[in-house]
Amino acid sequence: MVKTQVQIPDFLYSEAKRLAEENEMSFAEVVRRGLELIVGFYPPGRTAPTEWTLPPATDLGAPLAPEEQWTELCHE
Repeated sequence: MVKTQVQIPDFLYSEAKRLAEENEMSFAEVVRRGLELIVGFYPPGRTAPTEWTLPPATDLGAPLAPEEQWTELCHE
């Protein structure tokens, strides 16, 4: 097992300590379980997503109401 140091915001530290106490776990166990959870979301072999581009526009035709009425119609 590796021993390490990390910096944690005060609020997150307090919440982790509370969670540990309420569930009769050590702080270290809470951290290990949290890391196991997040690692599961990012399995090995994942590649970075390709850059997303906006799909081409689709012509929706003429507006059904004049632009001057858009705000009024949105609030109905």
